[in-house]
Amino acid sequence: MIQSETAYLSVTGTPDTPVKSGNSIADISAGMYAYSNILAAIIQRDKTGEGAHIDVSMLESLTEWMGFPMYYAMDGAPPPPRSSASHATIYPYGPFAVGDDQEVMLGIQNEREWALFCEHVLEQTNLATDSRFNTGTVRNANRQELKQIILQVFANLTTPQVLERLEKAQIANAKANQISDLWAHPQLQARHRWREVGSSVGPLPALLPPGQHGSAHG
Repeated sequence: MIQSETAYLSVTGTPDTPVKSGNSIADISAGMYAYSNILAAIIQRDKTGEGAHIDVSMLESLTEWMGFPMYYAMDGAPPPPRSSASHATIYPYGPFAVGDDQEVMLGIQNEREWALFCEHVLEQTNLATDSRFNTGTVRNANRQELKQIILQVFANLTTPQVLERLEKAQIANAKANQISDLWAHPQLQARHRWREVGSSVGPLPALLPPGQHGSAHG
């Protein structure tokens, strides 16, 4: 209900169908602002000796998280369109199918990256100065035409090959993981985020809360 009230659904989903977040984003946002307000109240108490009454609403919390699309549409300007997993106004920025039936996420955010993408990933340096794609504005306007060019190249490659090219070009990228991939994510393993906790039915896996605390000197 809150996702609907805050216009979150108006910018999330496909052009034809609004889609709610797959997790309880309104509840989580309110919980995080309750957490930060509690910490602020503790600091205030330590400095002034006075307590605080904390009032956090889900509507206000998710509205804060709607900052980009909300201010984008200030004074009646057109809001960002629903664009599935792609960026609403930057292209190429989103998921692309690869020849081994997987998807890779990538994001091009400036002309330097675009030139490197053409050279090292698409291996078509002429596209960097092609008048259909040589600025962010025209790439966004011609996204369907550019998408077909990218998909044609990626169709002949595997996911590791595409990722290798993106890394060589220093282009932001990610695998389109499934939940099972997240359970086994190598970065979570490398940072020792998993623990076992006891329960009435035996040990259960649990993640440590985000953030690591160490001394100021080590």
